[in-house]
This record gives sequence, structure tokens and C-alpha cells, in this order.
Amino acid sequence: MHTPATLPAFKSRVVPVVALSHADQAVPLARALLAGGVDVIEITLRHPCALDAIARVAAEVPEMALGAGTLLQPADVDKVLRAGARFALSPGHTDALLDAVLAAGLPFVPGVMTPAEVMHCRDRGFDFMKLFPAAQAGGQAMLKAIAGPIPDVRFCPTGGVTEDNFTTLLAERNVAVVGGSWLCPLADIEAGRWNHITTLAQRATDKVAAAGLAR
Repeated sequence: MHTPATLPAFKSRVVPVVALSHADQAVPLARALLAGGVDVIEITLRHPCALDAIARVAAEVPEMALGAGTLLQPADVDKVLRAGARFALSPGHTDALLDAVLAAGLPFVPGVMTPAEVMHCRDRGFDFMKLFPAAQAGGQAMLKAIAGPIPDVRFCPTGGVTEDNFTTLLAERNVAVVGGSWLCPLADIEAGRWNHITTLAQRATDKVAAAGLAR
């Protein structure tokens, strides 16, 4: 039986969730995040350029912990591995998708929303999951509720996570990191305002440190 592969190490406790419209945005975006202390990124498969964007970051910014997001079907696994992703995430999961990532040895964060889904992924060997959509699932209250009966699972809540609430979520004992799109506003990406994205990343990094939540 295959067991889940280990995720790459990174220091940031915030994972930017990014949907790019052009592959040439990927490298300057990754470098802007690194300049602000964020050494991980999730490039979602929501646009045809996503695999090219992942490949460019893999080749030119190797110090970035590069994740591929929005894997929906087994065929996506080989695609993101070939592009150079070091790990992957999904908004949900199917047994077919779990089988594919386990067979390929791709470090993976399966999406869950209910205790039953958490238990299912846990039975498949996963102890780190993406709570999505976190706000609709109950947010902090849901995380607290799950921590009681299932204390050995950690989460990356994503969906409804903002600059105003992310440190509150990070303070929960079963939250390893949070995922959010506020670090990379679409308007800034389209306009190439990389300095502003660095400012947002640094502000998040500083908030984590000020709250005593840094790794």
C-alpha cells in the first residue's frame, strides 16, 4: 500500500492561492512573494497557462515551494509533476484522485469539508488536509469542533480567509497554514505591481511574527 509523500519544507504560514492569466506573470510574482518572506505558492489549474506558469517557476525560482492547486482528476497528477510542481492541493477529493497521487508519490493536500471526509482521508494515510471552502464549512468554529474527536489531523483552511482573520485561524492548534488570495490581488498581477505584492506578503509575514505564530 502506498503512503502519502512528505510535503516540501517551507517557512511561511500563509499559502498564496493564485490564478494567473499569463504564464509570464508567474516568475515575477514568485520573486515578489519571496521578497516579502513568503516561500510557498499554490498556482491553480484554473487557466490554460497554469502548467506553463508552474514550469517557469520550477525552472527559475527553485527556492520557492511550488504547489499546484485545483487538481480535480487523476490525469492532472502527471501533468503537474511533469511541469515541476513539488506538491499539489485540491478543493475536494475522490478515491481515484487519491489513488493517483499515492501511486505517483506526489505530496498532496486533499480537500475536505466534513468530518466524514476528514476521516476518509485519514484512513487513506493523510494527516494534513485543506478545509475548503473554510468559511462556508464553519471556519474557526468548525476547526475547533473537529479538533476534539480527530486531534491528529492538521489543516490548511482556504476560502474566506482574509488579512483580517488569518492569524485567528492560525492560532487554532490544528491549523498548520492558511491559504488565501488576498496576497496576490488580480488587479496587481495584471498591472505588474510586484512591489505592492511584496508589501502585502511582508505585512502578512510581520503579522505572523507579531502574533507569535512563526515557525
